[in-house]
Amino acid sequence: MIKLLKIDYLGDFRFDLLFSDGSAGLFDLKSYFDQHSGTLLDALRNEHYARRFFIDAGAMCWPNGLELSARRLHELAVLKIAA
Repeated sequence: MIKLLKIDYLGDFRFDLLFSDGSAGLFDLKSYFDQHSGTLLDALRNEHYARRFFIDAGAMCWPNGLELSARRLHELAVLKIAA
């Protein structure tokens, strides 16, 4: 099971992700908004709130209960070679 190990906020709703399998990637929350909607996502449209992310049980989470699994983020992220 893949897990998120580290998340760095890069600005402009972009996140640098490091996964437990050694891969890394860039997740663009703005692009995610283009394809998804819902009440939990509405709060994340505020950049200050979007920066309140944390990792819980290997997933990317926010205080409002929204959770994106590492597996899903791995699918969505533009992957790169981890340094």
